[in-house]
Amino acid sequence: MLKTAWVFPGQGSQAVGMGADLAEVRADRLAEAEKIIGKSVLEICQDEALLSDTRYTQPCLYVVECALADVLKEKGQQPDLVAGHSLGEYSALYAAGVFDFVEGLKLVKRRAELMSEASAGTMAALMGFDRDQLDAKIAETADVVLANDNNAGQVVISGTLAGVDAVISSVKCKRALKLNVSGAFHSPLMADASKSFESVLAAVEFSDASIPVMSNVDPRPETNAEILKKRLIQQMTGSVRWREISLGLPEAGIESVVEVGPGKVLTGLIKRTCKGLSLSNVSSLAAIESAS
Repeated sequence: MLKTAWVFPGQGSQAVGMGADLAEVRADRLAEAEKIIGKSVLEICQDEALLSDTRYTQPCLYVVECALADVLKEKGQQPDLVAGHSLGEYSALYAAGVFDFVEGLKLVKRRAELMSEASAGTMAALMGFDRDQLDAKIAETADVVLANDNNAGQVVISGTLAGVDAVISSVKCKRALKLNVSGAFHSPLMADASKSFESVLAAVEFSDASIPVMSNVDPRPETNAEILKKRLIQQMTGSVRWREISLGLPEAGIESVVEVGPGKVLTGLIKRTCKGLSLSNVSSLAAIESAS
């Protein structure tokens, strides 16, 4: 049997209508989520304006991804390793048994609220650049960091508006795109939000993971509860090291990767980083049924 990793996408992968076919098989999860979020997940997922609001985007992605993971496990599938991109790390930790569904959703809801309130700074995606030139420019520019190291040809930078503009204007690249976000996520400008969230995390008991987790800030596979919590505390201000996670998959003996959640962003990034891995996507109940 192929050694398999499940990977969970983060904010930006949401799609209107996601989760619709989970209503019957995961009514319990959806009911629990509505009590915590205060709105129906399925109704939010049908409303483009609400779904694009960070306060709802993140909880809804978590709910849909966790529900899909539950169904996969009920079908007898089990990953050998998990990872998630930014928000997706919470779904990965749930899939690995680090916390239960409700505790995880409460964490994600509070995380989304704090990130939504962070109004300082901006983010931009850069594609097709000289990496040495980019690294040098970031190093010499105040208040700008590499937020998402997605693969060799695609990154996201984060920082002050002036700093991000300075990097974009001086680094030659095929494309630079400002992101529609409320703040400079995964940067030191999130320090206040991160400090507030740390006290929320401290109150939640983590269990050792049943399978190894590759974290955003440290891609080395880990199962220890306290280490995984410390990594999650660092995540809001730390870089998403997805390129290193992708490279670490074959090193961990992984042969097959399943993206659990809407879209194909992560499998696309992995495909451009690692050759020879079997890649697939599970974005709906129908996709699970057709693959069974």
